[in-house]
Amino acid sequence: MSPVFGHGRLRLYLLKLLEESPRHGYEVIRLLQDRFLGVYSPSPGTIYPRLARLEEEGLVTHEVIDGKKVFSITDKGREELNDRLDELDDLEQEISASVRDIAREVKEDVRDTVKSLRDELTRMAKDVRTGAAEDTRRIRDDQKEDLKRLRDQQKRQWMEHAHHWQDEGERLGNEWRRIWSEMWSTLGGAPPKRADLDAELGELLADFVGKAREEASEARLTPEKVADLRTALAETSTRIRDILER
Repeated sequence: MSPVFGHGRLRLYLLKLLEESPRHGYEVIRLLQDRFLGVYSPSPGTIYPRLARLEEEGLVTHEVIDGKKVFSITDKGREELNDRLDELDDLEQEISASVRDIAREVKEDVRDTVKSLRDELTRMAKDVRTGAAEDTRRIRDDQKEDLKRLRDQQKRQWMEHAHHWQDEGERLGNEWRRIWSEMWSTLGGAPPKRADLDAELGELLADFVGKAREEASEARLTPEKVADLRTALAETSTRIRDILER
């Protein structure tokens, strides 16, 4: 029970509520809840026994309306209430002061709760931003690592292909020299001396072609470079023809 209702104070306040208007027990409980902003909520086990005692003393009476006991103050009850008006005024002031204290405490609790909620929301927002930043950094680091792995893999594959084509170019160059030399030595059915010279010339040409193919396999060919090579080969062919026609 609230400390406002000391010895005999709740009895006096019940008489006041019933002097205002006849009420049933639940309505008395609800009024007390409203007066004390819901902080003080007397139980039926507190209110009904006191109403029954007031009725035994002849201070209140009741009648049953719609199945409910509705209590009313009697003349004897009004006499006691009038005899204790000064005490009732003090009680009213104490109740008002108590309600103000309760309202202040509720306001402070609400303010503290709002502040705590604001601080919590601020902390959560900071955690979210920090977590998002960490996630972004982690994703960025993961992406950098993936790009590095991809570059290393591409570099490794490029080196493997380069070695492969270099070996293949050397093999094809040697094969080309052999085929060219054999083909050149069999042309024309020339005499032995001429055949030897033709074979030597064939080897020179085979070396030239093989070297050119080897250089081409290691270079990065473009349409422009091929066009320049075609011009260079044409000029070389003209020079070879001039030499042979002397």
